[in-house]
Amino acid sequence: MSHLRGSMTALITPFRNGEIDEETYAALIRRQIANGIDVVVPVGTTGESATLSHDEHKRCIEIAVAVAKGTGAKVLAGAGSNATKEAVDLAKFAQSAGADAILAVTPYYNKPTQEGLYQHYKAIAGAIDIDLMLYNVPGRTGVDLEPDTVVRLYDDCSNIMGVKEATGSVERTINLVSLRPEMTVISGDDAINYAIMANGGHGTISVTANLMPDKMSALIRAAQSGDYATAQAINLELYPLNKVLFCESNPIPVKAAMYIAGLLPSLEYRLPLVAPEASNYKKIEKVLADYSIKGL
Repeated sequence: MSHLRGSMTALITPFRNGEIDEETYAALIRRQIANGIDVVVPVGTTGESATLSHDEHKRCIEIAVAVAKGTGAKVLAGAGSNATKEAVDLAKFAQSAGADAILAVTPYYNKPTQEGLYQHYKAIAGAIDIDLMLYNVPGRTGVDLEPDTVVRLYDDCSNIMGVKEATGSVERTINLVSLRPEMTVISGDDAINYAIMANGGHGTISVTANLMPDKMSALIRAAQSGDYATAQAINLELYPLNKVLFCESNPIPVKAAMYIAGLLPSLEYRLPLVAPEASNYKKIEKVLADYSIKGL
């Protein structure tokens, strides 16, 4: 089992003229790796995977694998769907493309029971040889993958390494770690990265790292080494940025911030996502002025 841990970035997907901007995408991934990120995570929620075609989704995985090859950085490929058959197809493709592991969000909209979630993930895990990280984000999917179900999946499926927890609850992390200390628990909420690491977490899949991979990797490495004072100081430094990046639905603010910072040549989203309201755009600009963001 790979047990991918450390600093991980939930990559945005750049568009130009309605299509994936492959050149910029590759450059952004190279920037992540150059600034110390351990794992890149293409086509998750932040990557607007819900509005990509399957071909586009697969192409993003291919690009991430190609850029990361030989660098030491790993690829945790998004392969979630609310249809188990589709999730299995994406997971199999990610494996064939060379991804190190996959990240599968809980099925959205159809609100399965805990047994349904168990069977969904068991089917995905059974279809691949690489590792699978569960992804629990009830605020976006409408369903909560409960700790007992996480543990059941971890115990029953040898290639399920753990869970990205995005409930916003530090107590949830403590609960999971108390049940299975060896299981990988990853923060899905940048504002509480330090708190999760200090309570037994093993890393973060970060939105903020799109902008500041250097700071996010430093935070996680400090926590991993037991230097919690440094980790907390970085977490507090990043708090205003973490907060403003969720002033509207993710990834609307982070893409705007990256455009303002010169990391994106154009600011484009896939409908139904649109650019932030003018007042929020100004708010993002104001917060960004307090940070030094490394370019491409």
